[in-house]
Amino acid sequence: MNPEVFREYDIRGKVGTDLSDEFVERLSKAVSVYWKDHGVKRVAIGMDARLSSPGYRDILINGINDSGIDVIDLGLAPTPALYYSLFKLGLDGGIEVTGSHNPADNNGFKIACGKKTIFGKEIQKIRSYMEEGASIKGSGRSETYDIIPEYINEIVSRVKTGPRKLKVVIDPGNGVGGYPAMAVLKALDVEVTGICMEPDGSFPNHHPDPTTADGVAMLRSEVLRQKADIGVGYDGDSDRIGVIDALGNVIYGDIITLILARAILKDAPGQKIIGEVKCSQVFFDEVEKAGGLPIMGVVGHSLMKDRLMRENAALAGEMSGHIFFNERWYGFDDAIYATARLIEVLSNQQDPQAVFDGLPKMFNTPEIRVDCPDDIKFKAVEAFKVFAKDAYKDCIDIDGVRCKSDNAWFLVRPSNTQPVIVLRFEAQTEQALDLLKNDTMERLYKIIQDLSKKKQQHL
Repeated sequence: MNPEVFREYDIRGKVGTDLSDEFVERLSKAVSVYWKDHGVKRVAIGMDARLSSPGYRDILINGINDSGIDVIDLGLAPTPALYYSLFKLGLDGGIEVTGSHNPADNNGFKIACGKKTIFGKEIQKIRSYMEEGASIKGSGRSETYDIIPEYINEIVSRVKTGPRKLKVVIDPGNGVGGYPAMAVLKALDVEVTGICMEPDGSFPNHHPDPTTADGVAMLRSEVLRQKADIGVGYDGDSDRIGVIDALGNVIYGDIITLILARAILKDAPGQKIIGEVKCSQVFFDEVEKAGGLPIMGVVGHSLMKDRLMRENAALAGEMSGHIFFNERWYGFDDAIYATARLIEVLSNQQDPQAVFDGLPKMFNTPEIRVDCPDDIKFKAVEAFKVFAKDAYKDCIDIDGVRCKSDNAWFLVRPSNTQPVIVLRFEAQTEQALDLLKNDTMERLYKIIQDLSKKKQQHL
């Protein structure tokens, strides 16, 4: 059993090697023991469109039933719809079978206990149960339930659009979000068309990640061709959102969150708004200017959701497109609901593009992912952190290290979901951005190279 599949806020790995049928069976028994320890009696299982998901779903249901826990099978359902079912069906927990934005040969499991997704030490407890072969005997029942119509209706009921009828293109990337997103937007009187709509776990058109240039290239072309107001992309399980404006610019999750925050703060100033260490400095500065209390948190959907609730914040968002509404919603990350709320904001503007054009301009990079093996990526970031704290006066190390240099900043942090180190850079000029990026990446590559050599010497 590969210990590296037990990540900070979910379980994720390669199908057939990391995640065999035997692994999933052991997981079903271990998570049942964990749930029983927390008084869980009835749970939901949802899945994305990946080719391995139905088989994994069936193994989970059988193992959980054999442990004495009842299961509601939601079938193909976005992760937010699974979260929604926990609130609406009186359930005690659930699992979404999903590889999220990872490649087609990956899959994984997002696990909820009560209304919250577990993370950190709680995931490691499940790992320990699996290693011990822990199990319990019982006789649970399973039934199917279509939560999607209720989910669609409630989103529509909580959003009030303005007089401007918008033209929108959506791209679920052949994931599971296309049908519900289309239904929501049509009900909101949006002129909407879609590409890559059919759920297909081989992802034949492009990788299902709306935070990368390749992931939104088709969407961008379609927005420009149709002269649409915006394009909206989703990842494989529709808990991440990416946006293309009318000019073809990519709008990342931190700026989407800022736009949504401004609307909330206009009616309720003083609310806490949470961003994470990858978010633009524009996010934090503009939230404060709008009358909000900006908070910087660590990256990770479960961690952000937990912080949102602990702070009783109105809204939280990540650059990666996870956006969490505590105001008028249930506190979980939901790209389809975030779309509806963005439509609400833009449809009340005479010129929707002005919302994007009016933001302060900075030169910044998207999320840069530097390949680095899982077994050395944390060491590499720690080594870089030692250098950075000596070289820069202003460093924040709550999640990797984020450093300021004059009117610029950069971030270096280990990914919790992939064998990569994540970087981001932002500056007031393109020249300053390039200089900061080149210096930082050169030093990081040297650290990774040195650690890789040491690793080979010990083999």
